[in-house]
Amino acid sequence: MAPGTDLPTAVNARAPRLLVLEAGVSAGEPLLRAAAALGAETYVVTHPHMYAGYPPELRRLIAGTICPDFTDPTATLCQLTAFCRRTGIDGVVACWEFLTPLAAHLAAGLGLPGHDPARAAACRDKRLMSEAFTAHGIPAPRTVAAREPTTLARLAREAGLTYPLVVKPAENAASIGVSVVSDPAALPDAVRRTGAETHKLPHGIALDTTVLAQEYVEGDEFSVETVVVGGEVHHLAVTEKFTTSGTDRAETGHTVPATLPTAVRESLLDTTSRAVTALGLRDGLAHTEIKVTPHGRPHVIEVGARPPGDGIMRLVAEATGVDQARACVETALGIRPDLTGHHGRAAAVRFLLAPHAGTLDSIEVPPRRGHVQDVTVTAAPGDTLTAPHDNLQRLGHILLRGKTAEEVNEAAARAMARVRVVMTPRRLDASEGASGDPCPD
Repeated sequence: MAPGTDLPTAVNARAPRLLVLEAGVSAGEPLLRAAAALGAETYVVTHPHMYAGYPPELRRLIAGTICPDFTDPTATLCQLTAFCRRTGIDGVVACWEFLTPLAAHLAAGLGLPGHDPARAAACRDKRLMSEAFTAHGIPAPRTVAAREPTTLARLAREAGLTYPLVVKPAENAASIGVSVVSDPAALPDAVRRTGAETHKLPHGIALDTTVLAQEYVEGDEFSVETVVVGGEVHHLAVTEKFTTSGTDRAETGHTVPATLPTAVRESLLDTTSRAVTALGLRDGLAHTEIKVTPHGRPHVIEVGARPPGDGIMRLVAEATGVDQARACVETALGIRPDLTGHHGRAAAVRFLLAPHAGTLDSIEVPPRRGHVQDVTVTAAPGDTLTAPHDNLQRLGHILLRGKTAEEVNEAAARAMARVRVVMTPRRLDASEGASGDPCPD
């Protein structure tokens, strides 16, 4: 434990013990490393098939694991509660979005820092989230919900929604099943794609298969990275987000900080604070996705009661000097984090994507020099790839650092101009239709 750390009395006699709910996601390794740096013992809740894919360097950071039956939420909560009491767990963190309600109920039952369990479902289920935003007057897209396209179309008409509409599943992540529908004829297919995934595997967590239709908000996309401590909301950074256009909206990159007029930034942060509070976030991280209209009005798309993915925590650390992962661990352990930034720089990530479905022949990327801090390629020649219809079809990423957002965005544009992805197009299967893209799994 770092000298001078203000630990709760209960854990002064030994190393603090942290329970992480599923570390096999992008935020997992930073959190485990932050816990290790704080001298904490970390235990992980996972699934055997998921744990089998953990790299050795991740396993070395873990003191122990538990693999409950995620298909039975009540039994899982009871099993984890008993494990935490037996092991002496001092803090609970959900890395993975699908386990955030479980983390809230578990922490509350143990008397540990966490979010309001009574509102935890609304942090995961976007239908309930929309209802909470409406009840608290949070500016957000108008939303209707149904399980089949005819009812969804009728409810959209009755609510005065016009096309284009955003069609999405009530429960999923990484833009899976999300599409922008430009006319009524495309709605049935969009609904079919949205409901393709009913359980989150391998854990077997059942998903709410309700389909949402939301008004399409014109404007630029951002996210706000937040730490909540004892109900106090502290915004660390605003991230500028870049996406594809058209029917599918995959994220293509992020830049921290976003460049915004002062008044727009203040309005965006105030709206985010209200949204986070409305969902009962009390202790932990929040990742709020938000759009700002051409007139400067923010609309909250959704709030994640979890650490941000896509390497955003690294961008925040590079740009501001604040270690979000450490702040997350400290907050879970009841330690007040130091959120004082000092860098005043900018950082960005850009994702490598396939231009179309097919077989990868070769990929050429820029060297690591100048603004380019890291280049990672995760695909290899011979791999069969699909077009980027969500955030799971990436071939790698490029991470950059600069003095200002303008500088790093210009450097990112130059770096991406040097990327060459050569592919052999895939011959279409008749069952895939004209788009050539299979239903996302």
